[in-house]
Amino acid sequence: MIGSVIGLGGGVLLTPILTLFLGVPIKYATGASAISTIATSCSAASVYVKNGLANARIGMVIELSTIIGAVIGALTAHYVYSSGLTWLMYIVFGFMSLISMILTVRRGRGEPTNVKPPDWTTRVFKLYGKYYDSSCKSIVEYYGVRWWLAECILFFSGFSAGMLGIGGGAFNVVGLDWAMNLPIKIATATSSFIIGATSATTSMIYWSLGYIHPILAAVSIIGVSIGARIGARILSRISGKRVRQIFIMVLGYLSINMILRGVDMSGYIPIPRIQQYAISMVVAICILFVILRSPRIGDAR
Repeated sequence: MIGSVIGLGGGVLLTPILTLFLGVPIKYATGASAISTIATSCSAASVYVKNGLANARIGMVIELSTIIGAVIGALTAHYVYSSGLTWLMYIVFGFMSLISMILTVRRGRGEPTNVKPPDWTTRVFKLYGKYYDSSCKSIVEYYGVRWWLAECILFFSGFSAGMLGIGGGAFNVVGLDWAMNLPIKIATATSSFIIGATSATTSMIYWSLGYIHPILAAVSIIGVSIGARIGARILSRISGKRVRQIFIMVLGYLSINMILRGVDMSGYIPIPRIQQYAISMVVAICILFVILRSPRIGDAR
């Protein structure tokens, strides 16, 4: 549910839940996450397209770079696992989530954002649209700009998706929201549309490498399919500001937790499990508190 609301596809939440709380080896957790992210995308994107939030044209124009990145990322993951560097995957996952959170904070904490004038990519690829925002009871028109920058960011999104089985939604939202200057609701909804193709590519490679446990994947799909449809309906009723706050809070907690777990697994600095949870929660709360209290951090630009 949370994954579809914030456009992450659920994988960025499912992988830490399976590994941190249920003790599932990370390579099987990422495999189950990749499969379940397809279900999240199908369930949420169908609602978003119907409601006019997911821009299918923009999604199809920029998703090719995520697919290429996913292939490279999945092959990189196989090398890391076979080399006995599993702990490194936790740290990489945490830092990637942390970077996406920081970029989201810099983008702004509310809507509407300043509309940028269309550029040549807007006209060539027809990167524009409009939607009805039920939270403010008005029609919102938007233009997508800097297509080339979004393509670069979404390549790394696909790479992270292939390597970590998370769908790449964290960087998708950054590419669509920060680089293309799309409204946060459009960014999260279109991200859910894109991650289906990315996760399908990742899943095919993971299956061939033996990283997908059928039972674990099947059980995960049931939960994420139901939650994704609920989350998709929630998004159309809440403000963009609230979506951004949830996004920052969730990523803050998970990124710190995964980094601490990776450091503990490396053996260099042992950190008890309860301290990992406590530190992660405290840091996440502090991050959100600073964003809400500071008049300069997170203001829309």
